[in-house]
Amino acid sequence: MFYKFIYLLGRNFRNPSIKKQLAFLKESESWSLEKLENYQFKKLQELLNFAFTYSNYYKQKMLELEIEPSDIRNLGDIKKLPILTKKDILEHNSIIHTNFKFKKKFKAITSGTTGQSLEFYRDEFADSFNRASIIKGYELFEVKPWDRNGYFWGFSFSLIKKIKTIILDRFQNRFRVFSYDEKAFNKFVNKLQKAKYIHGYSSMLYQAAKTINEKKLLKPEKILMVKGTSEKIFEKYQDEVKKAFGLKMISEYGATESGIIAFECPSGNMHINMEGVIVEEIENEILVTHLQMKSFPIIRYRLGDYIKLAPKEKKCNCGKEHLILEDITGRVGSNIYGVKQIYPSFTFYYIFKNLSNNDNIILNYQVIQKEKGLLVFKIEQFLNEEESTKLKNEIYKYFKDDMRIEIEQNSNLNTFKGKLKSFISKVNE
Repeated sequence: MFYKFIYLLGRNFRNPSIKKQLAFLKESESWSLEKLENYQFKKLQELLNFAFTYSNYYKQKMLELEIEPSDIRNLGDIKKLPILTKKDILEHNSIIHTNFKFKKKFKAITSGTTGQSLEFYRDEFADSFNRASIIKGYELFEVKPWDRNGYFWGFSFSLIKKIKTIILDRFQNRFRVFSYDEKAFNKFVNKLQKAKYIHGYSSMLYQAAKTINEKKLLKPEKILMVKGTSEKIFEKYQDEVKKAFGLKMISEYGATESGIIAFECPSGNMHINMEGVIVEEIENEILVTHLQMKSFPIIRYRLGDYIKLAPKEKKCNCGKEHLILEDITGRVGSNIYGVKQIYPSFTFYYIFKNLSNNDNIILNYQVIQKEKGLLVFKIEQFLNEEESTKLKNEIYKYFKDDMRIEIEQNSNLNTFKGKLKSFISKVNE
C-alpha cells in the first residue's frame, strides 16, 4: 500500500489529467474499428487546426503547399501533408514548437543511439496520455505500475547519477542491475523473487534469462509480465525467457517523439494505439502522427523503422479491433552496399525470417559492413554444416555474386549505449 500511495501521490501531482485519460482508454478499448478511425480523424482535424494556428513551421509548410486544415476531409487525405524527418525537427526545433501557453510542460530528450539527440517539450496532456497508454497495456497482464519490478537498462552511470537513480528507483518500487558480475547479478536475481514484472532492453532481458538458466539460479515464480522495448525481440530469445521466467517476452513499441505506438496483447498481437497515433506504412517504412501532443506537433514523422502492418481484416482473439502491427522488420538509415548494387537493410529481416519459417532455424544475429561488397554475419549460436549451408544459400538468394560473406559463429553481439543494433554499417555513403 505504501508504494501505491507514493505512486498515486506523484502521479496526481505530475499528471493531473491522467485519471480522465485512463477512463477514456478503458471505454475505447471495446470500440469498433470504424469508431476508432472516426475518433482518429476528429483528433487529426484538431491537431492540424492547432498546428496551423500556433506553429510557425506548420503554418509555413501548409501555406507553401496551398493546403488548409479544412482540405483534409478524411484519414486518407493525410497523404497531402508533407513528411517530417529527424533532420527537420532538429533544424526547425524552435518553430515546430507551438507558441500556445500550456499550464505544464516537460522536457523530453531522445537517447541519441541512432544519431544526434533531440530535445523538445511535451505538454502535460500528451505526457499523461502516454503514461495512461502504458498503464492500459500493463492491465492486460494484471500488472499495476506500483508493483515490485526489475528494470534492465543501460548502466554506464557516473557515481552521482547512479546514486540518484537508486533513490528514484526506490520510490518507484523498482530495482535494476548495474553490473553483470556474479555477485551483483545473483543479488538482482534474488530480488526478482518478489517482482511482479520485468522490463527493459530486450537483449538484456534475454541475457539475464540465459544467465539464470545456465547457472541454474533460483527462478522467480511471481512474474506476470516480461516486457521488452527499444529493440527487436528475436524469436530465439523466447526459449530462454520462457525457461527462466515461465512466460514469453511481450513487446512495447514506441518512441520519445511519438509516444506508445503499439502494445502486445496476451493473444500475441501488437495492437496499434489508435487513440494516440496514426500509423502509415510507405514503402515498408513507418510514418507516425502523434494525435495527442500539441506542444511539439509530430505529423507524418519518418521514425526510422521498417514495419509490416497486418491487413485490416485480421482479427485478434482478444476481441480488440485496433489495427495490428505485424512486425518491426528493421532499422532504416544504413543501406547495404554490394560491389555494384545497393540493398535496403530490411533484407536481413527476410533472410532470417525465411530460415525460421522454412527450415526452423532460429538465430540471433548481427550484421556488420566495414567495406562495400563484404558483410560479416555474427551468429550467437553454433551452426552445424547443414544449417551453415542453408544460411549461406539464403544470403545468396538476395545478394548473388555482388557480396562476399563471412560468418562468425558463437559470437557475442555488440551493443551501443546498452542497445543492440542488428545491422552496423561503417561504410561512408
